[in-house]
Amino acid sequence: MRLRPSSFSRSLLVGAIALTTALSGAPTVQAAPITGCLETGVNGTVEEQRLDNGVAGGPSVPAEILRRSGFDRHVALFTRLLCSAPNSRAAAVLVRVQGEALWRTATHRAQRPQTGPGALPATDDRGLYWARISMALALRQWQPDFDLGTAERAGLIRSLEYASRGITSTRLAPGVRKILVTGFDPFTLDADIRIGNPSGANALTLDGQRWVVNGKTYEIQTVVFPVRYTDFDANMVENALAPHYRPGPQRADLVMTASQGRVGIFDLEVFNGRRRSVSSIGDNNNLWGGGTISAPVVSPSMPAGPEWLTSSLPLARMSQADVTPFRMRVNTSVLEIPAGQTQPVRQPLGPTPGSIASEGAGGGYLSNEVAYRNTLQRDLLDPSTPAGHLHVPVLSFDPANKTAITDPTYESNREAIVRGAHAALRAALS
Repeated sequence: MRLRPSSFSRSLLVGAIALTTALSGAPTVQAAPITGCLETGVNGTVEEQRLDNGVAGGPSVPAEILRRSGFDRHVALFTRLLCSAPNSRAAAVLVRVQGEALWRTATHRAQRPQTGPGALPATDDRGLYWARISMALALRQWQPDFDLGTAERAGLIRSLEYASRGITSTRLAPGVRKILVTGFDPFTLDADIRIGNPSGANALTLDGQRWVVNGKTYEIQTVVFPVRYTDFDANMVENALAPHYRPGPQRADLVMTASQGRVGIFDLEVFNGRRRSVSSIGDNNNLWGGGTISAPVVSPSMPAGPEWLTSSLPLARMSQADVTPFRMRVNTSVLEIPAGQTQPVRQPLGPTPGSIASEGAGGGYLSNEVAYRNTLQRDLLDPSTPAGHLHVPVLSFDPANKTAITDPTYESNREAIVRGAHAALRAALS
């Protein structure tokens, strides 16, 4: 039975109390069963359809991750409150509040030990990802008692995305130096539905932290981006980062984007290319960027800028960070189409004058693109700000583990990657 509209405010209060209790670490009351306001015949996106995927015909991996991380309660509560929303204005408030609560829950969880029976470790980023996907699907399937237009529904989903990724809550406090760090969602989930993304885990562990380095206090705020071309084409990166390059109290003192890159290596990427060229994999909705290494393309929303941009992070200091058991390198290698030529050429020391960017040091996928968009905003708005990109190592399971959602190797690898990413950032601030 659907909750009556008159009960919406009371339900929202109950939800807020439940979330506050969860954030405090006290026992939580199991959310009520999902009510009947969802039309399950409405198909989700490719990304959302993976919610039912298991390994080798087994039960849903996302459902197990949600249960063992505790985010299943958040999804159930969100859906229950959504079913009680009396009008579109109330729904808009609910979606933003619950999206930001999801982000706060994820960052709070990532920074505190998890001791419950069967609980996934604190730094596991996958619960946030699958909770957001579940909530977006609920919004897509929601059948309210009032008229909800296609544009209004899309606006609610966008609001959920921005709120639950930290984009609406990157308010930096006065009187301290300000740092902004980003990460990414898991990707290549068709190859292995179990995987996470250590750059996202790193972002969750850093959000809201205050570090004192050489007597100076730094506040860190973070954002996690989707692995979707459409969001980049809709200028999500600029919307998230540009406010922190403009003069004023929210201007950042350093902006570092991050993503998952190569096996066993932290890469400080020096040169960022303007174009997309990956044709071997799609994004999380199985959409391709449209380019190849011989014919790279520029995003239709990319602001005007040069073919190549350069990191201004303190790379020499960062390269000395202790990232054991991995290694750190400053990566200058790019793939370019030299001026007057048509085929790509590898240039180990960076691009040559007049060349076209086939792959930046960070490749030709969204990792390189977030680095380029970030450093372009720097150059357009405040060239003095240190900015650049860090590729963290690939996070891998124990080779013998083909079905379990976690194992000691996976957990120790993620912890080591997060420690290394922290060490690199701390070195940048020193």
